[in-house]
Amino acid sequence: MDNNTGKSIASTAGTVSAATAVSRILGLVREQVVAFFFGAGMATDAFVAAFRIPNLLRDLFAEGALSSAFVPVFKEKIVKNGQAEAFRLANLTISALLLIVGAVVAIGIIATPAIVYASAKGFTADPAKFALTVNLTRIMFIYLLMVSISAVLMGILNSVGRFGIPALSPALFNIGMILAPLLLNEYFDVPIYTLALGVIVGGIGQLVFQIPSLLRIGFRFKFMLDFADSGIRRIIRLISPMVLGLSASRLNILISTLLASLLMEGAMSYLNYAYRLMHFPLGVFGVALGTVTLPKVSDDAARNDTAQLVRTFKEAIGLTMFLVIPSAAYLAGFSDDLVRLIYQRGAFGPEATAHTARALYFYAFGLVGFAGVRVAAPVFYALDDARRPMFYSIISVAANIVLNFAFIPLWGFAGLAAANSVAGLMNLFLLVFNMKKKITGINYLYFMIPTIKIILGSVAAVIIMKAINIDYFISSGNLIGKILNVGLQITGMSVIYIVLMLLLRVDEVKRLLAVLHLKK
Repeated sequence: MDNNTGKSIASTAGTVSAATAVSRILGLVREQVVAFFFGAGMATDAFVAAFRIPNLLRDLFAEGALSSAFVPVFKEKIVKNGQAEAFRLANLTISALLLIVGAVVAIGIIATPAIVYASAKGFTADPAKFALTVNLTRIMFIYLLMVSISAVLMGILNSVGRFGIPALSPALFNIGMILAPLLLNEYFDVPIYTLALGVIVGGIGQLVFQIPSLLRIGFRFKFMLDFADSGIRRIIRLISPMVLGLSASRLNILISTLLASLLMEGAMSYLNYAYRLMHFPLGVFGVALGTVTLPKVSDDAARNDTAQLVRTFKEAIGLTMFLVIPSAAYLAGFSDDLVRLIYQRGAFGPEATAHTARALYFYAFGLVGFAGVRVAAPVFYALDDARRPMFYSIISVAANIVLNFAFIPLWGFAGLAAANSVAGLMNLFLLVFNMKKKITGINYLYFMIPTIKIILGSVAAVIIMKAINIDYFISSGNLIGKILNVGLQITGMSVIYIVLMLLLRVDEVKRLLAVLHLKK
């Protein structure tokens, strides 16, 4: 294992993780604001269902398929043709998006009632709830265009080694959603509309925030269309199976939304609040490492350096497992305490805490799969293969849909979270254990032995912290007590985990300590 490469990945990911952490913390503040003002009821369910629709399309046109297809092609242009040709490709991509996504937004706004009916049919039993969902969806459809362009700008900056600003830009989105209800709530007869306005303001901020960095690297936008361009054709060739795979995944989310809308009142909100908490470590660790991995493996592939590509992936997946497995263990072991600290205030009471914690427990098990896929899939994309990830995604989605119906009778709405987690783990397994079909030099023992050690260390750390029972020494009856309780749980578990990893000789801990200048 090349230590310099590992340190490079770890240090670069550290920058992205720090910026992402700021955004995720603001995201939690955003969720606290939503929980405080709106709780878990009819209006919140309507907003969650409404935002999910443009959000699903965002994953297809923006942060999912588009960025994964654009970055490898853009990076290859830089390596083989120079920056000027790469910037031309970026202009062609942005121009095409303005045309295509603009049309999708217009059609979506017109067809919103049918879309809401298909995705949240249970809402039709309450005409007011259905109408509110339709109105919110129409407002937020505009966000799709802004976030699609923003994703290309992020891809440009990441490809030239500028990771910090793109990783921080989602913070502007969260700030918009935080300020809107705080400043405008009293001026609306239906206050939930302030959140929809916050989405639009935040989307504009996320886009504009990246422009100064683009200007500094010499990029200037010029509208141009050429669908016959070889780079555009390759992006389309890559994106087509990605869209199909992601469409299957998003279909699963729509089915889950439909099922949740048919279950108990507030079920959709509980799942959403829990998912947001799980998404914090996913973003800080999994998404950060995936963001760094894509341009790096794309560069390796463009240079035909297979050995370096394998080293890059090994470092990335090793660091991912080292960071997300203990995070998952904490979320599963201390879900009640965390939900109580983050959400329980205002309209969000103890019953909502219990339901959300139950969903978080099941989501925690999928964190490893969700994060691992972020790192494994880019290897296939860099090698110009989007079909295998698509195929594995479809298999996982099919399993998820079947498991939804199997788990709901066992665990109610929380069964939807459990099914989602199993599918995420299945997707990761399929990607990693079929990677040998694309590249040589993958040694599965490299993943299995350290991963087993990490799992054992994480579980042991949770058991020890449970035995210590910090709540016995510090009452969590007030906010300060809750903060101290959770803070000491995380700190204590982290110390125990790191010590165990050193004793078990897991390489990743030494690499991270070196990056932090705690160990040379």
